[in-house]
Amino acid sequence: MEPKPVKVSAVDNHTYKVFPNDLNSYGTAFGGMIMAICDRTALVVAERHSKRTCVTASVDSMHFLQPAGQGDILLFSAAINRTWRTSMEIGVKVVAEHYETGVKRHILSAYFTFIAIDENKHPTEVPPVIPETPIEKTRYEEANDRRERRKKEAEERKLKRAAAR
Repeated sequence: MEPKPVKVSAVDNHTYKVFPNDLNSYGTAFGGMIMAICDRTALVVAERHSKRTCVTASVDSMHFLQPAGQGDILLFSAAINRTWRTSMEIGVKVVAEHYETGVKRHILSAYFTFIAIDENKHPTEVPPVIPETPIEKTRYEEANDRRERRKKEAEERKLKRAAAR
């Protein structure tokens, strides 16, 4: 498969305006709504890169750093960090822009793992990614560390379930 640069599939500043129906009981943007948009934004990156239907396998390290409020403009950016045989890690960043002042605040970061699937709904290979910039190269290396941690945690959960039987 032909390797592809990160920039080919990246999403930069997909916008979403926060309306009253997007608020939780505290008057801030409902986290579940933001999570859903993050998932869809990451999905666009995964499917652009793989040219396949993709499914979310995991969400890793989703951190809500600050709340967003009514009227804020949310800017969603996502890029592929690394690929493996059938999976891809996509990093997502959300910035809230105040509609009156233009002040921007980083409000969320997360990592999504997607699996590419074929027409029979089986995992299928994805093209390698080419990290070109220094930050892309750093994200590429860090993605492997996160993957190893996820694999270790999955094995630990498996052992705990087996011990509980």
